[in-house]
Amino acid sequence: MAVFSKGSKFYSIFKMRCPRCQEGDFFKSHPYNLKKAGDIYKNCPKCDLKYSPEPGFYFGALFVSYALGVALFVTFWVAFNLFFEDMAVGLQILIIVIASIVTAPYFYSLSKIIWANLFIKADPELISSQKKD
Repeated sequence: MAVFSKGSKFYSIFKMRCPRCQEGDFFKSHPYNLKKAGDIYKNCPKCDLKYSPEPGFYFGALFVSYALGVALFVTFWVAFNLFFEDMAVGLQILIIVIASIVTAPYFYSLSKIIWANLFIKADPELISSQKKD
């Protein structure tokens, strides 16, 4: 099975689809629609999976979002210090802050779908039946 093919967790995460059937949309809107950013459907439109199995389920997504933010910071910091050695620290901080603000809605949504994929398994029978259709 290819890493980004249907049936893998990466497919569900990067397409932002239901973790179980990988067909239904997970989010109500695009991550950059700021009025509805991170709003998820109550149930999957295709397989009827309940997206919030318990109250506070997505609290753990805060830690995923934090890790994504740290990864962004470290990536920029290493790149600046390897490729732009003479860049002022203030400019580095400004660029990292702007990048963090711009990517915040996407990271918010991404952290929720990653968290859901950690705990909700894909159903191979549902996925294989959809491939045949």
